[in-house]
Amino acid sequence: MKGFLLGVYLLWAMLQLCSMQIASPATVLNCCEGDILILLDSSGSVANHEFLRLLLFATELFRPFSLGRGHVRVGLLQVGTNPHLEFGLDVHSHQEGLQKALQSISQLQGDTNTEAALRVAQRVLTETDEKVPKILLWLTDGVQPGDVDEPMSGMKARGVSVLAVSTVHGNYQVLQRAVTPPLRSHLYSVDIESIDIITEDLRDAIIEIIRAERLRVVHLTSHSAVLQWRPVLSTDSGFYELWYNSVRKTDNGIRRILPGDSTVVQLTDLQPDTTYTAALRPESNQREFNTLSVTFTTLPDVLSPAVVSVSDSGPRQIRVSWGPLQGARVQRYTLEYGAIPSGDVRTLILPGQQNSTVLTGLQPDTQYLVTVSALHVNGKERAMSVRACTQEASLPALTDLQLTQSGRQEIRVAWQAQEGLQGYWLSWEAGSSYGLNPSVSSAYLPPTSLSTRLTHLAPHGRVCVSPVYSSGRGDRLCCTATSHTDWPS
Repeated sequence: MKGFLLGVYLLWAMLQLCSMQIASPATVLNCCEGDILILLDSSGSVANHEFLRLLLFATELFRPFSLGRGHVRVGLLQVGTNPHLEFGLDVHSHQEGLQKALQSISQLQGDTNTEAALRVAQRVLTETDEKVPKILLWLTDGVQPGDVDEPMSGMKARGVSVLAVSTVHGNYQVLQRAVTPPLRSHLYSVDIESIDIITEDLRDAIIEIIRAERLRVVHLTSHSAVLQWRPVLSTDSGFYELWYNSVRKTDNGIRRILPGDSTVVQLTDLQPDTTYTAALRPESNQREFNTLSVTFTTLPDVLSPAVVSVSDSGPRQIRVSWGPLQGARVQRYTLEYGAIPSGDVRTLILPGQQNSTVLTGLQPDTQYLVTVSALHVNGKERAMSVRACTQEASLPALTDLQLTQSGRQEIRVAWQAQEGLQGYWLSWEAGSSYGLNPSVSSAYLPPTSLSTRLTHLAPHGRVCVSPVYSSGRGDRLCCTATSHTDWPS
């Protein structure tokens, strides 16, 4: 009853706020253009009153914005056992519709399957022709969100800014890796009862991202940076002039001319752990535009191989992969591998543009030590080792299996003898006199058996025989009966 009254109170608060005439500043109403997808934790770990408070918070957060194409588009995706897109980016072009939609959302409950929801989020935000800034706003309690690092990094690499609001239960390290810098304005950990105190700060952070005429860094590595800006030109109306340089240098740096329909550019061959400044000036005969600028610092250097993994293991082969791929910086890779503890060591020399290879001619059920070494163009070397195991060799199946009708309700099963067997494992689909699905029966036969007879086989039933070796059961050889007896009803 207490929870019900709290829900009624929060719903009443929403309705009261909707009925109030709040004057939105003109700087907010028409300031921005961008797409915002709310990723709302709707799982069972979120208490019902917390869920309602998060909805009320979202209601107030987006109330001042002008909605629709050319302004701000808002969508909402719920996180549960299965993700649910409550409404897409193009659904609401007026505040009244958005407010009503937020008030009518029901909690999904279930598991916190954030990874599946992020796959949907990436499709919603990136599979569009809209060349505008994009934001993923994650509202969560932060409890066991799953392995979100890779999908979050993928979206950030494609220009999506990630902001997060978590209750005090959240895993701060996971959230810290997920959000786009700066953390001070893009990550909030707050008690659910006091969440209103961050509304203005978070709204300002959103405005800073989607405000017109802004050059920003959306992805950084040790040797590259991706810059993005709001489009102000078209292919026919002008071009962009870009300069960038390290703050340590005094010359004009590098100059590039970009087409008028550009909204993103990647800067490459940068130095690690170095501060750069970049300036972008739109050039047009129609009007004069301000020059946009940004300062950023590349990440510390990471030398390949930083990770080595093994996959596609078989009895006589394994695939070895390594990364990150740094083709322009690595002269060659050397792979050394040998059986543990004292097998012969083999060596492969591979080009710097390659980041995987298949090792063949290996022994089944054997452990190998694999070492990947990189010789970088600057003379530095780096090596990393991993242990890998081949699979056991598969046990062969029989070479022949025959089914023959030997009676009205009888099938003879026969096969050729093989040496060194411990017996045979026979399985078949037995029929039913009541029209039910066939059941599977099985039996063990001694090594001297080369045939047997089956009765009441299912219509078109399958019969399989597996050889039994001392080390295990071999692969099955199966046949399907082509004739059958009509069973009495």
